[in-house]
Amino acid sequence: MPGTLPATYVRGFHDEQKVRRMEYRKLGKTGLEVSKVSFGGGALCANYGFDLDEGISTVHEALKSGINYIDTAPWYGQGRSEEVLGQALKDVPRECYYIATKVARYDLDYENMFDFSAKKTRESVEKSLKLLGLDYVDVIQIHDIEFAKDLDIVINETLPTLEQLVKEGKARFIGVSAYPISVLKECLTRAKGRFDTVLTYSRYTLTDETLLEYLDFFKSQNIGVICAAAHGLGLLTNSGPQPWHPASEDQKAIARRASELCKERGVELGKLAMYYTMQGLADVSTFLVGMQTRQLLRINLEAFEQGLSEQEQEVLRYLQENVFTKPFNWEGNELKLYWAAMKKK
Repeated sequence: MPGTLPATYVRGFHDEQKVRRMEYRKLGKTGLEVSKVSFGGGALCANYGFDLDEGISTVHEALKSGINYIDTAPWYGQGRSEEVLGQALKDVPRECYYIATKVARYDLDYENMFDFSAKKTRESVEKSLKLLGLDYVDVIQIHDIEFAKDLDIVINETLPTLEQLVKEGKARFIGVSAYPISVLKECLTRAKGRFDTVLTYSRYTLTDETLLEYLDFFKSQNIGVICAAAHGLGLLTNSGPQPWHPASEDQKAIARRASELCKERGVELGKLAMYYTMQGLADVSTFLVGMQTRQLLRINLEAFEQGLSEQEQEVLRYLQENVFTKPFNWEGNELKLYWAAMKKK
């Protein structure tokens, strides 16, 4: 609850007043209490346009404001996000934060994009620790498991390697991520009790509430649920998505209409999106959002701490009634491109 100081609070480093405004929730069975708003490192690379000094300052301000959970991955800028976080965290007390990274998704070219093998998994964790400048990460996650040729390799090769790395003290807990939530449920069912966290992204937003169908299942597994990408990977912002965004052109046009309406009325669509996603969902541990500037950080914290102004609420209602009238997602779009490219090899 807001008002209490978490285990990660360090006197002299944190802004105590801001930390007391943050809400902390249990991350499943891990024993960790994580901030309701958490820091997505996916934006700390060229994927979203990025300035190094500003990115580092944003990490520092986020931590001092009470955000204590950071997520990154080798895939984000092919190691750049981890490298930037390594620079940002070198002067930060280790007890101030929990950090998660991932394995299995790596390079931009399709042939080397995914590798779920034991060998690559171990190499990847070692490399991540080196880039981050850390002896261990708090959570190590298997990234985008829907791209594995089948779940057998994930459960019989990737997962046991991570379990061994936990025994060696290089990670504390194990997580899994994917865009289709059905594959997450299948994986958790087959490897019952072996995962501690699940990361689902862009599945509880202004355009898609698929996550609601699975929350009871996740709760029954005592899994920490990380609800990421309220902005739909940049789709639900005034600046709009990057060229690589997997949504269809029709879906992008709907989002563009919403952002234009928001601009006309002097409102940031990203703030409305963040506010909407963070309401309710008591069974979610944390809402993970990518932020590469202090301005974006402050907008997201404002959505959490102060909610929306009357005008912003009015615009949100209008969008729900007139623009986002039918739910949509882009499930399968990336998979189709990936397997078509792999067949050409």
